[in-house]
Amino acid sequence: MFNKVLVANRGEIALRVMRACRDLGVRTVAVYSDADKHAGHVRFADEAYNVGPARAADSYLDHEAIIEAARKAGAEAVHPGYGFLAENATFARKVEETELTWIGPSADAMERLGEKTKARALMQEADVPVVPGTTEPVESAEEVKEIAAEYGYPVAIKAEGGGGGRGLKVVESAEEVESQLETAQREGEAYFDNSSVYVEKYLESPRHIEVQILADERGNVRHLGERDCSLQRRHQKVIEEAPSPALDDDLRERIGEAARRGVSAADYTNAGTVEFLVEDGEFYFMEVNTRIQVEHTVTEEITGIDVVKWQLRVAAGEELDFAQENVAFDGHAIEYRINAENAAAEFAPATGTLETYDPPGGIGVRIDDAVRQGDEIGGDYDSMIAKLIVSASDRTECLARSERALSEFEIEGVETIVPFHRLMITDEAFRSGEHTTKYLDEELDPRRIERAVEKWGSGDTAAAPDGADGSEGDEDHVTEREFTVEVNGKRFEVNLEERGAPPIPDLDAVGNGGVSGGTGSASTRSRPDEATDDGGEVVVEGDGETVTAEMQGTILSVDVEEGEEVAAGDVVCVLEAMKMENDVVAERGGTVTQVLVGEGDSVDMDDVLVVLE
Repeated sequence: MFNKVLVANRGEIALRVMRACRDLGVRTVAVYSDADKHAGHVRFADEAYNVGPARAADSYLDHEAIIEAARKAGAEAVHPGYGFLAENATFARKVEETELTWIGPSADAMERLGEKTKARALMQEADVPVVPGTTEPVESAEEVKEIAAEYGYPVAIKAEGGGGGRGLKVVESAEEVESQLETAQREGEAYFDNSSVYVEKYLESPRHIEVQILADERGNVRHLGERDCSLQRRHQKVIEEAPSPALDDDLRERIGEAARRGVSAADYTNAGTVEFLVEDGEFYFMEVNTRIQVEHTVTEEITGIDVVKWQLRVAAGEELDFAQENVAFDGHAIEYRINAENAAAEFAPATGTLETYDPPGGIGVRIDDAVRQGDEIGGDYDSMIAKLIVSASDRTECLARSERALSEFEIEGVETIVPFHRLMITDEAFRSGEHTTKYLDEELDPRRIERAVEKWGSGDTAAAPDGADGSEGDEDHVTEREFTVEVNGKRFEVNLEERGAPPIPDLDAVGNGGVSGGTGSASTRSRPDEATDDGGEVVVEGDGETVTAEMQGTILSVDVEEGEEVAAGDVVCVLEAMKMENDVVAERGGTVTQVLVGEGDSVDMDDVLVVLE
């Protein structure tokens, strides 16, 4: 087994991997961006290294910075978690070419299965059913139209390196082909550094079923049963469970064996997930996720097998010590993604400070997180802040226990989708297990979500100032503060204690116009009637209508030019926040007099993007 492992990720998955390492007696190394200086995974690790600024492309996606941090720390292996570089074959190969061990499938296997067209071709050869479509990338709108003419609309355009719904666009008619193709290619390039896309027939109302597999270097392949991930919004999973309430024993066995057959043909090792679509009693291969999945937790709960520990063991050369017939499934488990989003506003990302963070506990309740009360939830990365996993003897008991656990989950200061989850466990379609991947986007009445948020939403709160509760101050109080310093890029924590003195100021705020009691950021925004030019601030001229950013994020595209006429509802730019594309539209029509942002710019909430007259 390794002595020290670098975890090339952040948040709850980094902490999950680190806990598995610690269980095995392995020391851990964290990497972090400027935005994550005080993050939970950094606090937990044995040591931590800064790898760059907040923008993921300049930190968590920086190949050389990650490898250099591993070498500085004396790590022997790199675990990528999920997201970021987890399915990047180029990065995996770079790690393989060093003295470090890559904890995951080989770069060759990742290329065979990570690019969707190659995976479809391989699965066809292994006699695994696939959704009708192309096995080669498409490059033009005309190619897409020809395929749609063969299979009929709707069709799905998918990024080759895609996953999690990113880089997937559904085309309902020929008029949509060009714009949807461009968007899928852009998302593929932005998220996976691969703009190639392919096309397949879009199934109307399928179930999303995936199979967890483990494979060692001696050719042993085991499946750990299936998970049902059908409850999705905009192709993003929100609730996952195991086993699926929609499969009978025969279909369950056929899907599990197909998954084993497919990854065996790919000469695959380590953990992975084979995803299928199920409709009308038939199943079709969709893709292989060549990494650990967010929802691996529910598989662990019903099998008792620690998937992450086996990732480490397989990478260290160990052999799977259990046969397929020894994999037993006990009970039922459901995972609820606790995302910082406002479900009543089409799941728009939310930011703020966790003024209250008190997760539930008790028998059958597991929390995977990397946050604590007082942490700042920014908009730089994925919106998921925690996972609630509930297990029980059967699905009925699991739903009852979920109701209790969700009611105990107290979060204030940041909007989350806990109210949405509380709605779903009372929803008849979900309780009966009859929902499909279309249910949230096309069937559930959004007014029910709005009422749930009104009933159970926490809203924003503000912490009371010192002494606001009427208590007397104590002149002899002990003030203890923890500071973080960096020496040659390595993170150290320093505790400072002082008695009988006023609170120590936040050193991070000194020299920035004052002293604050916490971390955060501020930006100066020009008002439409106050044009300024101080050598760096955006200048807004005139008194026209402004189109502003509703959240912090990155501009993916600007769709208007100065002098252009726009109507109410027209898209003026596309803003990416927490890995979701959001169209920014004009509320009123007019002429564009100023465009204040460009592609790739970072913006804060309420920043002016476009001015109209």
